[in-house]
Amino acid sequence: MTLTVGIIGAGRIGKLHVDHLRVIPQIRVKSVSDVEIRHLEEWAKEKQIEVLTTNYHDLLNDPEIKAVFICSPTNTHATIIKEAALAGKHIFCEKPVSFSVEETEEALKVVEKAGVKLQVGFNRRFDPNFRKIRELVQDGTIGKPHILRITSRDPEPPSIEYVQSSGGLFMDMAIHDFDMARYIMDSEVVEVFANGAVLVDQAIGEAGDIDTAIVTLKFANGALGVIDNSRQAVYGYDQRLEIFGDKGAAQADNKRANQVEVSTAEHVSKEKPLYFFLERYTQAYIDEVKEFVAAILENKPIVCSGFDGLQAERIARAAKKSLETGVPVKLEQVGETAIV
Repeated sequence: MTLTVGIIGAGRIGKLHVDHLRVIPQIRVKSVSDVEIRHLEEWAKEKQIEVLTTNYHDLLNDPEIKAVFICSPTNTHATIIKEAALAGKHIFCEKPVSFSVEETEEALKVVEKAGVKLQVGFNRRFDPNFRKIRELVQDGTIGKPHILRITSRDPEPPSIEYVQSSGGLFMDMAIHDFDMARYIMDSEVVEVFANGAVLVDQAIGEAGDIDTAIVTLKFANGALGVIDNSRQAVYGYDQRLEIFGDKGAAQADNKRANQVEVSTAEHVSKEKPLYFFLERYTQAYIDEVKEFVAAILENKPIVCSGFDGLQAERIARAAKKSLETGVPVKLEQVGETAIV
């Protein structure tokens, strides 16, 4: 059985998905749309893309295309999700679904009514090490979870142009960690408290954002979580996680070019963490695409659903509100969806 798909948005992530989809035997990547396609002609020819268009509606109106990947700017996601659902297409959408909890809820209602599948692109769920940590929580190895600690630091800050349109650190960066917290703990976040500062680049502060943050979480199961974020870790892409429970603890460390540690009389050394997020999460990106395809072809449940995307957005919104007010914010105060 072959699944014909289209890609909406041919930036870095859109092109990445094309590469990963093309190695799946059941997949035919037929069409790609982008607002500017002249620079994509040679690339499309090389990737055997049959249709290159500036109008994504061409993909939605194509009866051969059964699923679309939405890799366009965030402010277009909700509109395209609704249009794709009404066209009967299954949907993979990069995070976040939108900048508005209400807009995301509206899009999810259209998806549910249309009966199509929607997966949100929180690729870290598919990282083998983080999945193993979740398994250890699920099977009771570490006992009742007490504390979750997540470190997530980028090697260098983004451009100011990106900061001005990204929705801020909580929505474009920490949102991955908010999803990871729910995924690992298998429990909803009920309260958020955030502290933030501008310690890396004053221009980020002038743009109305922060570059350094500590967020504490309270979960419905009684556990606590701590997330630390920075826009600049000079030694590489710093991605670590620890879960502590009443029977033990488990940690996932950084990935490196190799895992060799050298000890001599002078020093103990090992490689720096991988620098680029596409290197760090290569397998996760591949696996999330494969599981989306399997969910459609084999009618399996989606691993990272629209509801998961919504909850991560609500935590991000709560974190921003907490930063602004200086007090903890309960998730029930953000949007209309009840905690389950």
